[in-house]
Amino acid sequence: MSQIAKTRVLTGITTTGTPHLGNYVGAIKPAIEASQDPNVQSFYFLADFHALIKCQDPKRVQASRMEIAATWLALGLDTDNAIFYRQSDISEIPELMWMLSCVCAKGLMNRAHAYKAAVAENEEAGDQDPDKGITMGLFSYPVLMAADILMFNAHKVPVGRDQIQHIEMARDIAGRFNHLFKGQYFAQPEAVVNEKAEVLKGLDGRKMSKSYNNTIPLFVSEKKLQKLVRKIKTNSLEPGEPKDPDTCTLFQIYAAFASDAETATMRQQYEEGIGWGEAKDQVFEYLNAHLSAPRERYNALMEDPAHIEAILQKGAERARAEASITMDKLRSVVGLGRFV
Repeated sequence: MSQIAKTRVLTGITTTGTPHLGNYVGAIKPAIEASQDPNVQSFYFLADFHALIKCQDPKRVQASRMEIAATWLALGLDTDNAIFYRQSDISEIPELMWMLSCVCAKGLMNRAHAYKAAVAENEEAGDQDPDKGITMGLFSYPVLMAADILMFNAHKVPVGRDQIQHIEMARDIAGRFNHLFKGQYFAQPEAVVNEKAEVLKGLDGRKMSKSYNNTIPLFVSEKKLQKLVRKIKTNSLEPGEPKDPDTCTLFQIYAAFASDAETATMRQQYEEGIGWGEAKDQVFEYLNAHLSAPRERYNALMEDPAHIEAILQKGAERARAEASITMDKLRSVVGLGRFV
């Protein structure tokens, strides 16, 4: 009896920052759950080539690679089922990017949101050169993302709404390559947007983002976590006055981690006028209990970089086993095959 092919799902994590609660709720938690599904072949990679577009601080990139790898492992990523690797360990990816660049229309890249936004910013500033400060890395970013996806013929790519265009571009590039070289070399990837994925608010009530410096890192110390939770912005309502949980950052963070029953209990306490100090203490205690075990695993992993490296190398071997076969075929397709 023939074996049913697994659905291929691919996710990249840009290595420019320290993972925070918002990353966990929006991306890490659902991805780790998917990594444990035997019917799915998941590819998770540290997008460190992508990081160089935004960050020219090598210490930050290196530290972020370690922190992100340790975070995913500490939270239970199944690396026996999922393939977990560093993008920079797969030399076939930039090779494929070049092949795709040679069939990708410049006009397609001109329409990329990030490039257009950078040009618009220059024009608003009155710069004579609309491309001032724009690197080829930023301009070519969608082609690299297409290479990430098409290398492993991913069927589904979980993304935020702002990344849908890049998946559409990958489809366009794949279709162009298939047409030019008269074959079905690449599958058509599908963007998957989780409409229910929560976008957590940060300390100041805006979206939790390192750009706003309002994040709560996942694995800060217990003392630091308590300090950060106490800094979460609330209103001036006194204890005893009913409070609206649906407009409260503190409640949103709690609900993202708590069960439905626990969330309902907290909601009732809001209606009964819980004081902000008590609410913050409860949220801290809940988060600390939820994160204490993975925090311990994370700290142990950060003290053992050789173990992390071994896991990533194992993942790279599995990834390259596929990538090398794909590129051998594609080299012949474009005329770069061996003579014998």
